[in-house]
Amino acid sequence: MLQLSPDSSFHFEILRAVSLAPYQGADVGEVLTAAEKIIPGDFESYYTAFNDLAVRVHAQAEGIDASKYPVSARNAYFREASYLRSAEFFLHGNWEDSRINSAFAQHTAAFDKALALLPVPGQRVTLKAQGFDVPAIFYGCGRPGRRPTIIMGNGYDGYQEELYHVAVEAALTRGINVITYEGPGQPTVRREQNAGFIHDWERVASPVVDYVLTRDDVDPNAIGIWGYSLGGYLAARAAAFEPRLAAVMAIDGASDFGYTVHSKFPPELEALFQAGNKEAVDQALAQVLASPGAPTPLRWAVEHGTWAYNTKSPFEWAAKCLDFKLGDAIHNIKVPFFVADAEADDLMPGQAKGVAEAVGEMATYHLFTTEDGAGAHCSIGAAVLQNQVVFDWFQEVVSKKRA
Repeated sequence: MLQLSPDSSFHFEILRAVSLAPYQGADVGEVLTAAEKIIPGDFESYYTAFNDLAVRVHAQAEGIDASKYPVSARNAYFREASYLRSAEFFLHGNWEDSRINSAFAQHTAAFDKALALLPVPGQRVTLKAQGFDVPAIFYGCGRPGRRPTIIMGNGYDGYQEELYHVAVEAALTRGINVITYEGPGQPTVRREQNAGFIHDWERVASPVVDYVLTRDDVDPNAIGIWGYSLGGYLAARAAAFEPRLAAVMAIDGASDFGYTVHSKFPPELEALFQAGNKEAVDQALAQVLASPGAPTPLRWAVEHGTWAYNTKSPFEWAAKCLDFKLGDAIHNIKVPFFVADAEADDLMPGQAKGVAEAVGEMATYHLFTTEDGAGAHCSIGAAVLQNQVVFDWFQEVVSKKRA
């Protein structure tokens, strides 16, 4: 694939922004123009390029009479929100940076303006879980009767709002309701409740199932759960302990996040971790991250990871990641399970195939290829193709269940 930046992490995140274009989340030219201003490895230049773009698009949105031109206003506000998510992405190395919360607030305000302008406006709800609240957005497809419904969750670093442009709109056009949600460690819950990631994700997903079952527009026998990136693990973990689901979709399949993290550590660092030398691990990573030449993937993984897991200690973050392992719980999954894989995935390579093999005959494994432009992690940049394959599968599962 044509590289959008010499910095591999920046390339992926710029592609991530571009990939939202088919479903109202971006305009390709805008993103590429911003990308030209980004200096490889320079987190501030990344923020500035996308924040400046968001400011310009915000001015465009505010200049539109939404009562006369609701589609135009909605598109502009959606794009503004997307660019603010991009701007804020690499800021988590300094927890005191006020932009972490200010960009989030501006993003939410823009997204909510767009949400209200949908043909069927999205509904924000807050659900009670044990020890925390679960913010969610319900999107009705606008068709009569009880409809199939998908519970969608993001992963290690994604907002639930991003999912509208990844897969929600694609599901709605197929007559499928969607509810997106966030749990501890994810953007809203981390900021508003100061709660870091938890591995037992059924604690997050089950209250969402409880909620959708109260609605008269939801088919109680056709509820699926869909997870993106680390959300592939989260969705599978939830399905292993939540019997009311009819199907699982992991984009991509993931079973052992801790292995993914630790496999990228240099041998010397991993040896210190295995020896339980917290002080040495924390000092070593602090020195690496402080170096001007620190590789972006490592710097971002640790900076965002410690923030998302709500710990100042890289050692504690690395230890908590080890809890994110399906283990024998995977054998509890007794419903159809779509396992997506990406041919050139360098973040969690090989895990999707292992998930499918462990699930057995209930699994449908699908490899998205580089030739089709779908080989990157989560097939970023190929959402139209991915949604075609995944949602056709889900609709087939639901129709067979009904029959």
